[in-house]
Amino acid sequence: MSRKYFGTDGVRGKVGEPPLTVDFVLRLASAAARALAPGGGKVLIGKDTRLSGYMFEAALEAGFVAGGMDVMMIGPLPTPGVAFMTRHYGCRFGVVISASHNLYEDNGIKFFDAAGGKLSDEDELRIEAELERGTLTLESNALGRVIRVDKTRRAYQEFCMATVPADVSLQGMKIVIDCAHGAAYKVAPRILTDLGAEIVPIGCSPNGRNINVGCGAMAPELLQLTVTGVRADVGIALDGDGDRLVMVDHLGRKVDGDQLLYVIAMAKHAAGTLQGPVVGTLMTNLGLERALQAKGIGFRRAKVGDRYVLEMLREQGGVLGGETSGHLLTLDHATTGDAMVAALQVLAVMRQTGRPLAELVAGLELLPQQQVKVKVAARFDPESRPAIVAARTAIEARLADRGRIVLRASGTEPVIRVMVEADEREEAEAAARELAAVVEAEARA
Repeated sequence: MSRKYFGTDGVRGKVGEPPLTVDFVLRLASAAARALAPGGGKVLIGKDTRLSGYMFEAALEAGFVAGGMDVMMIGPLPTPGVAFMTRHYGCRFGVVISASHNLYEDNGIKFFDAAGGKLSDEDELRIEAELERGTLTLESNALGRVIRVDKTRRAYQEFCMATVPADVSLQGMKIVIDCAHGAAYKVAPRILTDLGAEIVPIGCSPNGRNINVGCGAMAPELLQLTVTGVRADVGIALDGDGDRLVMVDHLGRKVDGDQLLYVIAMAKHAAGTLQGPVVGTLMTNLGLERALQAKGIGFRRAKVGDRYVLEMLREQGGVLGGETSGHLLTLDHATTGDAMVAALQVLAVMRQTGRPLAELVAGLELLPQQQVKVKVAARFDPESRPAIVAARTAIEARLADRGRIVLRASGTEPVIRVMVEADEREEAEAAARELAAVVEAEARA
């Protein structure tokens, strides 16, 4: 069965438009209570800093209490922090109100199971089935209660700090931290300060509408300028819900998820602590795969989406994986992608080796990538169109082992994504344009 409301990362959309309306979120809470916690129990609700988070928080609270669940409200906290605190409190499940890296006009509802992991497809289908029954209100003596637990977010900060080796201190490091005016604006600076770093905070003044605007992991240009301007050792950029990481070296150059995976993988391999293969996605740069293979490190590709990276890591017995975009999973430390935990692992490598980030990534040669988004009136599977398949096959034959092609329909918007990478940038750009033209023609047909 296909899911009607759940996408690759919960339910997401524009605020005020179906399904992101107050009445739907109220029904969603009621349905989730019945599907995930029959008989009641505790549920944790966290959020980022969007203005609409207040009303969706209230709608979730009402739906859960009406369904007999005790609600714990923790306020703004990174998505991975909610995952951790869900497990910490022994909740039946946890909820995050966030649209991640999107602007404030959007929002979303994401769920974690009792172990702090993302819900299975089967769990999401059960919730959707319960949605058809509407909202349930129990008798007064069976209703749940609500408590605020904002101050206990210190437990998450301590958890993050504990992932750094005991003999590693950030004393003497100057770090620019950009929280995208999002969920990590309180905890991330405190974590770095408590570990001894001198910090320069930016993107830490949310007003409900400025989340991800001109800052954070999706727009690291301000961070790049600030790092060089204040002569910092490194810069850290998170997205609005704190699960995506981009870093900047002391020269002001962006370091993406593939490069950060390389740094962590090399360090774990050298220390003998790397378990299983490293897992990337279809979009992971071929250069990373080649670099890992040269060191005898296994590499696997999952479908795009950190949930699929997580599934493959579990299947393969791995602990390290992620996406080019900066969703990094270190399962020897956390149950889900956690940008601050990943950043701390990179900082620890810098301290242990005495090498700057620019030097740590120098051994990785990334191939040029060209990406094209082809807008379509209605989403379709590009692999189902013979003309597109024929064009792709012909281009792949020309590229041989000098590159590769990824062709997929977006899971979040009506576009077909074309990505070509090759040893030479000109070849990648020409091939991407050629294939995109065929996709455009098929979309109009």
